[in-house]
Amino acid sequence: MGKKISLGLKYVFLSFLSFISIFPFIWILIGMTNKTVDINAGKLFFGNQFLINFQNLLQNDVGFMNAFKNSMIIAIITTIFALLLSSAAGYGFEIFQSKAKDRIFTILLLSMMVPFSAIMIPLYRMFSTFNGTPLKGIGLDSMFSVIVPSICTAFLIFFFRQNIKSFPKDLVEAARIDGLSEWGIFFKIYMPASRNTFAAGAIITFMNSWNNYLWPLVSLQSPENRTVPLALSVIGASYTPDFGMMMVSIVIATIPTALIFFLLQKQFVQGMLGSVK
Repeated sequence: MGKKISLGLKYVFLSFLSFISIFPFIWILIGMTNKTVDINAGKLFFGNQFLINFQNLLQNDVGFMNAFKNSMIIAIITTIFALLLSSAAGYGFEIFQSKAKDRIFTILLLSMMVPFSAIMIPLYRMFSTFNGTPLKGIGLDSMFSVIVPSICTAFLIFFFRQNIKSFPKDLVEAARIDGLSEWGIFFKIYMPASRNTFAAGAIITFMNSWNNYLWPLVSLQSPENRTVPLALSVIGASYTPDFGMMMVSIVIATIPTALIFFLLQKQFVQGMLGSVK
């Protein structure tokens, strides 16, 4: 009897903590159906203003849907190239033998300790030099100026290398004996066997790219090039913010990351545990 009471109290406590964790999002869902005056008054019931708030968002000068499109393009391209480059780098660090690779990998890990704010100014100056040259397409105020710094990160290379440690090296040797090239081994054997790892890497990269705020704020100067985080900051920075419209924009901005996580959550857990099938 005592154990049942103790177990019941644990469930009550965990349920209470879970409710506290998800309450802000519940409040946002309720807020997007109400007027600003009702939200300020602390109304905790669903209203009938969702369509009006959504229409106000579409008609707003911020251009939220265009920012949504920009963020989607940047996040998808960044995720694809980051997975290809980082997985290839992690594969090379683990599979190929070299005396210098461990030293290079150590330097790579040390780079993770450098905060982005420390390299932001050199990065800005580097991309600003592309403006006025034939490479102005990847200069400041372009999508590529946001994509390029994110397509290969030290963390993702480290993540792939750690997962490759559980990859059976006998498969690599057997494929080499059969005459398969190194790129063939990587694309035809390693990648299909590491679906979980790539799924976990895709979630991490997509979410980081989608939520990236500081560097796009610096590098993207034109309103038509804004991303979702920048659009949200503009919506919330007005003198008299429309909280109903803001709640709608927050929910729409959350959909892509929530969708990709729920679709790949099983593979994400297995990938984070380093499983290779």
